[in-house]
Amino acid sequence: MLRPWIAQASLILSGLALLWALPLQAFELEDLAGRTVAVPEQVERIVLGEGRLLPALAILEQDRLADRIVGMPQDLQQVDPGTYGQYLQAFPTIDRIPRIGQGAADTFSLEQVLTLSPDLAIFSLSGHGPSSRHAKLIEQLERAGVAVLFVDFREEPLANTPRSMLLLGQALGRESEAHVFVDYYQQQLARVTERLPEITKRPRVFIHSRAGLSDSCCETMARGMMAALLEHAGGANVASDRLPGAAGTLSLEYLLTEPPDVYLATAIGSRDSLEQGAGYIAMGPGVPPDAARASLRSLTQGNGLASLAPIRDDRAHAIWHSFYNSPFNVVAVQVLAKWLHPQLYADLDPEQTMAELYRLFQPIALEGTFWVSQ
Repeated sequence: MLRPWIAQASLILSGLALLWALPLQAFELEDLAGRTVAVPEQVERIVLGEGRLLPALAILEQDRLADRIVGMPQDLQQVDPGTYGQYLQAFPTIDRIPRIGQGAADTFSLEQVLTLSPDLAIFSLSGHGPSSRHAKLIEQLERAGVAVLFVDFREEPLANTPRSMLLLGQALGRESEAHVFVDYYQQQLARVTERLPEITKRPRVFIHSRAGLSDSCCETMARGMMAALLEHAGGANVASDRLPGAAGTLSLEYLLTEPPDVYLATAIGSRDSLEQGAGYIAMGPGVPPDAARASLRSLTQGNGLASLAPIRDDRAHAIWHSFYNSPFNVVAVQVLAKWLHPQLYADLDPEQTMAELYRLFQPIALEGTFWVSQ
């Protein structure tokens, strides 16, 4: 017969074992894919489906950005080395976060993710990493006890950026931070959208997406992404009624025959590409305005682009490509509105908006060039 104190200790240990065996308390959220997701009350270990989600997480986590991330792909350092370098300087430990893929869905390693024991995976609704179309992967993660949340800064950027940030705020226990950001974001967006009814004629704009990536002309966006930002800035996208999907190509011959009013390139180059002599338009951290403008002029003198009317007539602009999938997309809307309708939006100051977003919502400093005109 057990002594009373031994029996009591045995009961306590049995109770603790039962408690540890129970799942952590969770609450339900509806994500951007319309799924009901049970999220742990205390999220401690996060994996990202794209490194490009790091800036969105930084809005909420600030100086604690690296504390809960246990895995992410390495796409950010590949496509935006300037921004990644800034985060690395501020948070040296992010270089030691295990890489769970290159950024494309087919490189995402489920086996490696499960060894990291995450309790939350944050994926984009569509894009370069795992998406809502990867039902089997989602099922496998959830069966292993990993909650999967989908956010969206790409398909419907202006409608879904506030929704995504509020969702992340709820999931991560950062609701007040999310509300402060969303309030500022909506105020800045309203400064453009409230005046759209006053526009009587929308300039026809050609978006040259990822300019310089290919020798052939010309990749573009027809819906969502930068196309959505252009529409809400009072522009008419020449590709919207020419392409059936979200993106595709328009021939140089078509652009010469039906010339747009404005040429808009998206810049995928960086300080690194400048140093390597690549033919991309360079923007982002570490890129001076003169260098960005020179790279725009250099690109528009090749591949027959110099013959386009808006380039000949100094109606050519370039903007940071990463705005197309960023919670700071509202800045691009202001920039585009000011380019397309300078009198209507004379009071807008996108540079101030960008500076405020970084000052209030980023743990890194704003530096570099993010848009230029010819």
